[in-house]
Amino acid sequence: MQKTLTAIFLVCGLLLAGLVPTYAQTRTWVSGVGNDANPCSRTAPCKTFAGAISKTSAGGEISVLDPGGYGALTITKSISIVSEGNEGSILVSGTNGININAGVNDVVSLHGIFFEGVGTGINGINITSAKEVHIRNCYIRDFLASAGAAVRIEPPVNNVNVFISGCSMSNNSRGVTVNPSGVVKANVFLERVYIDKSTNSAVAASGTNAVIYLNNSTITGNSTGLNTASGAQIISFGTNAIVNNVANGASTSTTPLK
Repeated sequence: MQKTLTAIFLVCGLLLAGLVPTYAQTRTWVSGVGNDANPCSRTAPCKTFAGAISKTSAGGEISVLDPGGYGALTITKSISIVSEGNEGSILVSGTNGININAGVNDVVSLHGIFFEGVGTGINGINITSAKEVHIRNCYIRDFLASAGAAVRIEPPVNNVNVFISGCSMSNNSRGVTVNPSGVVKANVFLERVYIDKSTNSAVAASGTNAVIYLNNSTITGNSTGLNTASGAQIISFGTNAIVNNVANGASTSTTPLK
């Protein structure tokens, strides 16, 4: 009995000291005053998204507790990152904010994140692989590297569907650019998206398997509004404002809402 009690007290002491390894949880938390040595629980949150994702199981969720800068991140599995009512931000210089290189059946969701590229950031969100990516209520600005974009979608191997809604993208080299490789398909849905001050194209697609659907969005004050190449499509639902760009460009077709 004495040995059992001693073992229990020892384990409890190690847990309090953070010396017992933690296991992946379905839900984790980050805080501006957290610590990545923590288990990322509600009462002992982590400091960065990178620190939390390793402790979050596939298909789980990282929740933002309070305003803070949570660092760049590479996503390789199904995950949701949710910042509801708080400014969960990512500030980077000379690199990407979030890289998404997940599996062919993985679904990634980003909600309410503020991306700041301070003029030298490359891509706010760089998508190379996933089954689906959902980006909602995000603000992406100042990613001005010459080859960069607010959201770049360039899957080299697997088809991908990307849904972007309620997002603003301002003062980036490009807004949304879609360029799948070869026979790979990329379908991108933009709804209630505002894009301005892009030094290149606000919305661009290249290749016969690149299709962008545009609904209820405003594209204004950019070098080029809409830009397609090599058989790509930008399909408008006729509810968009493409105005006051140096060159507005045009959708490849218009279809009514049903």
